[in-house]
Amino acid sequence: MKTVLITGYRAHELNIFNQKHPGIPFIKQAIANKLLPLLEEGLEWVITPGGFGVDLWACEAAIAFKPQFPKLKLSILTAFSNPEQDWKDDKKHYYQQLLKDVDYYAAVHKGSYSNPRQFAARDNLLLRKSDAMIVVYDEEASGSPRFMLQKAMQRQQRDGYPIFFVSFDDIQSLADESADF
Repeated sequence: MKTVLITGYRAHELNIFNQKHPGIPFIKQAIANKLLPLLEEGLEWVITPGGFGVDLWACEAAIAFKPQFPKLKLSILTAFSNPEQDWKDDKKHYYQQLLKDVDYYAAVHKGSYSNPRQFAARDNLLLRKSDAMIVVYDEEASGSPRFMLQKAMQRQQRDGYPIFFVSFDDIQSLADESADF
């Protein structure tokens, strides 16, 4: 496996509205826990759609592994150019700082948002370019990852595409373990 796609909920879908939320470190750790075995097996690329939330926290998790795995590369492939243009300044700053550690950044469609097909095209490209997916998703809750996950599950049925889930229970377990110390 050379490339893994990591995606999940947008921050607002998790009721997280700033980078100081106490749950973010546990989300990043849960992602890192799924990512480490893949890295130890030779994973070369992490790709993400770059949405504000799980996608960017996954980028942080990947960046944290770079000293240990110097050949690891990170890519953000957005649906359209400048997805952060309507974000608040603190989120824009966070995004711009994160982009400095990304090895490859591109937009599937040049220009601003124009229609939902841009997201479908991005999702199709990400799924074609990846060998597996790590997704932060919970069956009990709906949300933005559902659409890409449906496509990934179709690919899984067709050709065995591996999907690794990070559930709310996984994240809560990390939080509970931390509280025990």
